[in-house]
Amino acid sequence: MTAQTDRTRVLLLHGLWHGSWCWSEVTAGLAAAGRGVLAVDMAGHGLRVPRPTCLSRRPFDPADMATELSPVHGVDLDEAGGLLVSQMAALGGGAPVTVVAHSMGGAVLTRAAQLAPELVAHAVYLAAYMPASNVPAVAYVGMPENEGELMGSMLRADPATVGAMRLDLASSDPTYRERLREALYGDVAPAVAEAAAGLMSPDAPAGVALGVTTLTREGWGSVPRSYVVCTRDMALRPALQRKFVADADAAFPDNPTAVTSIDSSHSPFLSMPERVVKILLRLA
Repeated sequence: MTAQTDRTRVLLLHGLWHGSWCWSEVTAGLAAAGRGVLAVDMAGHGLRVPRPTCLSRRPFDPADMATELSPVHGVDLDEAGGLLVSQMAALGGGAPVTVVAHSMGGAVLTRAAQLAPELVAHAVYLAAYMPASNVPAVAYVGMPENEGELMGSMLRADPATVGAMRLDLASSDPTYRERLREALYGDVAPAVAEAAAGLMSPDAPAGVALGVTTLTREGWGSVPRSYVVCTRDMALRPALQRKFVADADAAFPDNPTAVTSIDSSHSPFLSMPERVVKILLRLA
């Protein structure tokens, strides 16, 4: 057997506003270690998704930003979970793979693992939403454990109006840009953080955060899982990350979550990719 077929393959799923691009350093590190690895785009993200026209229309009208229906308004958790199942099947050829999800990608991984647990060798949640049965990810945003999070104040439209969580990535307001950097990239080198912001999608489909998954012991509850807590996270607070673990372990005590902590912001794949690679090599 080759190195590509005799080791667990690893699929990497990003969170909202990001894309497969954010895993570039991690992908290179895993590939160098002989892993078969693939970073994928979540539904409602990537090259095939247009940007809202209000962001490029001139003269610019702030009212349009708050009201224009998003091109991704119809994307929901059903679509995102189904796409991830197909991506897992393609990477593994029907055999199970390790799936690593970041941030809201965790809700998509949870849905996909419930739909097709036989395709998931190990579910790894990296500072990710890991919602309980029949609880939407959005319900966790305002919980006491998430106090101090910074992303909510970054939205520039009502998701119920535009169908998306919209960021003003072209903002000339230095306070807004600095707060966004602190929320997502607090320990990332400034030049890298600025480049990452330039690659982000302004709209993330609200339907992904609104969907719920009914978890069963034979489905998601049967999949080995690990959680990597980011202790300096200002987008998804560490106390909430630990709540996800506690709730999952209470629901499925026969399959406890393995927990690792790293001293990073919300995006360790950019600030400390070597550390992320080492963790994933161990888990996979």
